[in-house]
Amino acid sequence: MAQADIPADLEGALDALEQSYQGPLAINNLESAALPNRRAVIEAFSRIASSIYLGFYSRKPLSPSNLRESLREQVVPAYRTLLEQISRAVTYEARYHSQRRPEDFTHQATMQIFRCLPTLRTLLNDDAVAAFENDLAARSVEEVVFSYPTLAAITAHRVAHLLYKQGVPMIPRIIAEHAHSQTGIDILPGARIGHRFFIDHGTGVVIGETTEIGDDVKLYQGVTLGALSSQRSHPEDDPNPNKRHPTIENDVTIYAGATILGGDTRIGEGSVIGGNVWLVRSVPAHSKIFGRAREEQGEADS
Repeated sequence: MAQADIPADLEGALDALEQSYQGPLAINNLESAALPNRRAVIEAFSRIASSIYLGFYSRKPLSPSNLRESLREQVVPAYRTLLEQISRAVTYEARYHSQRRPEDFTHQATMQIFRCLPTLRTLLNDDAVAAFENDLAARSVEEVVFSYPTLAAITAHRVAHLLYKQGVPMIPRIIAEHAHSQTGIDILPGARIGHRFFIDHGTGVVIGETTEIGDDVKLYQGVTLGALSSQRSHPEDDPNPNKRHPTIENDVTIYAGATILGGDTRIGEGSVIGGNVWLVRSVPAHSKIFGRAREEQGEADS
């Protein structure tokens, strides 16, 4: 559209929009090129996921003779892209939040992901097998890898958590929220999750930042592992935020719609938490909690 074809009232709207950038809004940043690029971060993560599940993602035949080169095709671009995006995040943090990092921080933080890929493959293999063994509808481990949202969510989380532990800003949350948008499962990058984790169905699951989950834990859809308070945490000011979310010990099953809140709340090993239960207190090992009224009266079957 030529300048002459633009209506005067649209020009007026543009004037007002331009002026709004001079105000006090927090979203006025005009140096967006210096920020991480969301699409680039997701591209890097997708290549990392491809290198973990190469046999499922590759578009060409694979064999031992071309495995290394096929991995290189994913790993090298992922490294370059992630390195740039972490560098942007760290530079922005230093400029606007006075957070300084060692000179080689960006390279070391990026390399840590790739050094840990063999370990991640083992962890995620166990997660996939757990999904197959726990879901009678699953026909094969391959079906789980191809189609189950729980594995997509936990893959993103295990990568994001590695970055989070190193103190990388912004990037872990971008990866986590990408997985959230794709799966309906919201796992904050700080959550600590053990081996053989499985979420059945998954939609609406929320796992807070300081949640700790042991081994062989199974959740159903709509479970919330949350905080009792909405008080903000500022990781840049406090690298070890207070425990605000519950601890779930080994071999716990939590059924659909259950809500478990509070940093002092601990669900003992081998417990079963029924659907729609509301819990704000700890329960001992091998407890069985069913029904909100029973829980509020402090009753537990064991």
